[in-house]
Amino acid sequence: MAEATQPLMVDLDPAEVPLEDIDVSQRELWEQNKKYPFFKRLRDEAPVHYCKDSEFGAYWSVTRYEDIMEVEQNWQHFSSDPTIVIQDPEEDFQLPMFIAMDPPKHDDQRKTVQGVVAPANLKNLEGTIRTRVQNILDSLPVGETFNWVDKVSIELTTQMLATLFDFPFEDRRKLTRWSDVATGGPETGVVETEEQRREELYECLAYFQNLWHERVGKEGNDLITMLANSEATKDMEPQEFLGNLVLLIVGGNDTTRNSITGGVLALNENPGEYAKLRNDPTVIPNMVSEIIRWVTPLAHMRRTCVKDYELGGQQIKAGDKVIMWYVSGNRDERAIENPDEFRIDRKRARQHLSFGFGIHRCMGNRLGEMQLRILWEEIQKRFHMVEVVGEPVRVPSNFVHGFVELPVRLHPL
Repeated sequence: MAEATQPLMVDLDPAEVPLEDIDVSQRELWEQNKKYPFFKRLRDEAPVHYCKDSEFGAYWSVTRYEDIMEVEQNWQHFSSDPTIVIQDPEEDFQLPMFIAMDPPKHDDQRKTVQGVVAPANLKNLEGTIRTRVQNILDSLPVGETFNWVDKVSIELTTQMLATLFDFPFEDRRKLTRWSDVATGGPETGVVETEEQRREELYECLAYFQNLWHERVGKEGNDLITMLANSEATKDMEPQEFLGNLVLLIVGGNDTTRNSITGGVLALNENPGEYAKLRNDPTVIPNMVSEIIRWVTPLAHMRRTCVKDYELGGQQIKAGDKVIMWYVSGNRDERAIENPDEFRIDRKRARQHLSFGFGIHRCMGNRLGEMQLRILWEEIQKRFHMVEVVGEPVRVPSNFVHGFVELPVRLHPL
């Protein structure tokens, strides 16, 4: 990893920093939630922007909605291989996964697991999700302060993930831990060393290999049975199995978890919108899409340019690292009206980039939306307000746009 010599952006006035010195990848901007003015400046003045020096090496930032869509749809020029995050993979610890592949291999592996979120299966899951949501909400302490992230966001998404994997329910918090370890190294405080990170991920692999061996030759509609018995995935090397596990765990966990938390925060920061929700709960499905846009739970996706390409008047060379900042595209006033306003009754609320676009569009987007919809339907039946009573603690990451803590207090109806 390159050693950055840049000053800390978080200490600087976004209007005063020379354009060529802006580095939106710095973790401090994300942990302190101070990145939006920098992204606005880039959208206005340098929508395809080259940062020559960062902790992650040189990279291009793509910050406008339409430019992001152009990159998303052109996998022939912008490859997902070798990784979809800004940080380069360690040479001796490669984790291939289908989101970091191009067709045809990407398509074959994705098809293997897509059935778990097919409409018929989602319909079957709806009752399970509602029962779990009801149990979680009914167990919460009313009138006392607690951490919403731990008691609700993590608990609901981890229970759901355990169901999708048919994973031993009593061990479900292992999934949360592995998700955190997969997306955060020593620099985020999740682990102390890179060696510890690898050890924990290999523990994840060993646990799932046992489940895999139990399910070879069996029928089932859980993710492990699907992977173990499909022609496209049954002969995967261990590192590739681990890579796809990481993808499915993070995809099924972090995104929904942080939308659940971010939605509570957004409603508290916009009391007029919370009043709209109380007056008309039928707005919930639309509100869910607005929450997902507003939060943008995965802040970026990376591509690697494989053939020289001109984008937004800039010449991108083969081998260059290209970062699509979804978090910026979702605030682009050229594509979304009044994007800095949180509006639960926004028209065309699903017109956002949080799920990606094209061949890599989030496979589980309908499942995530369903979990959020059911959660808010059940919250509105029980509580006048989920009140935020302290400052959120954010994840120090430019990829997982999420929360560690959100202190709240429940007010009954």
